[in-house]
Amino acid sequence: MRIILFLVLFFPLSGFAQTYELGSLTTAANTSIRGISVVSDSIAWVSGSNGAVGRTTDGGKKWKWTRPKGYEKLDFRDIEAFDDNRAVIVNAGSPAYILSTEDGGKSWTENYKNADSAIFLDGMDFWDEKNGIIFGDPIQNHLQLLITNDGGHTWKESSQALKLQTASGEAGFAASGTTIKTLPGGKVWIATGGTKSNIYTSDDFGQNWRRYDCPILQGQNSTGVFSMDFYDAGQGIVVGGDYLKDKENTNNILLTRDGGKSWNKPSRPVFGYRSGVIWYDAKNCFATGTSGTDVSRDGGQNWYHISDESFNAIKKAKKGSLVLLAGNKGLIYSFKVKFN
Repeated sequence: MRIILFLVLFFPLSGFAQTYELGSLTTAANTSIRGISVVSDSIAWVSGSNGAVGRTTDGGKKWKWTRPKGYEKLDFRDIEAFDDNRAVIVNAGSPAYILSTEDGGKSWTENYKNADSAIFLDGMDFWDEKNGIIFGDPIQNHLQLLITNDGGHTWKESSQALKLQTASGEAGFAASGTTIKTLPGGKVWIATGGTKSNIYTSDDFGQNWRRYDCPILQGQNSTGVFSMDFYDAGQGIVVGGDYLKDKENTNNILLTRDGGKSWNKPSRPVFGYRSGVIWYDAKNCFATGTSGTDVSRDGGQNWYHISDESFNAIKKAKKGSLVLLAGNKGLIYSFKVKFN
């Protein structure tokens, strides 16, 4: 089944119009998808509950699904893919596992296991094909950090590098694996929520860290930052809110222009709780969640609602323009932007 929604937004002051094409690709898999990695306009991977991992090599027209043997009950909340053969997946919950494949998902290797009952890994990102980082919920008031220097084959415990203690009830959210963001040169940001929302950031591949207050909606276990993206070292967006009240939009999106040191509300916010946000280019941004998808074409200052379809995550191609959204019941949509 393929459903396509065309929506045109006109901006009279600039005489500019954009057309958005939101098209259903598949709903075949019995999984709630939260992990997306779009390599190019052709190659993309997704991951989710019930051990499901999906891969496409034709831009989403056809998907091949696999469930790593022995890990069929895991909820793979994040995935990082490098090409059509190589990918790394991480699950939420305990025990925590990190698996990798070198043959397009035909076989998987267990690269990490942690059976601590308190372990809960939230998200993963890579600076390049070799160097990556994973963070997890605090254990004894310290966020958990793992570092790889070989593309995910081995992982080194690095929690001791982040000496800042978390507040009681402060934790991460694994709603889409996007409360962690890396940029070239060793920059990385981690966003937390719950009783307290903070931004933890490093400029040297996670060796040294700073912490900034993030004044988004917070204070409850269901509130805080659920997704984050940075266009460059200065410009960033965080979204979230309260996932139990997904149509409320009180203080659930903030913008920074100084790398997370300070945050400001946009002029016109997103239209509800959001668990995924991306910079499409220097001006166009998209945010999605269980109550729909919104667009901004002025760097996040003004947002417009374009769809009520429920999604968990959104990602743009590392090299290319393909954007994928995914949600429950194996739902995957493509999102195309046309500039008129």
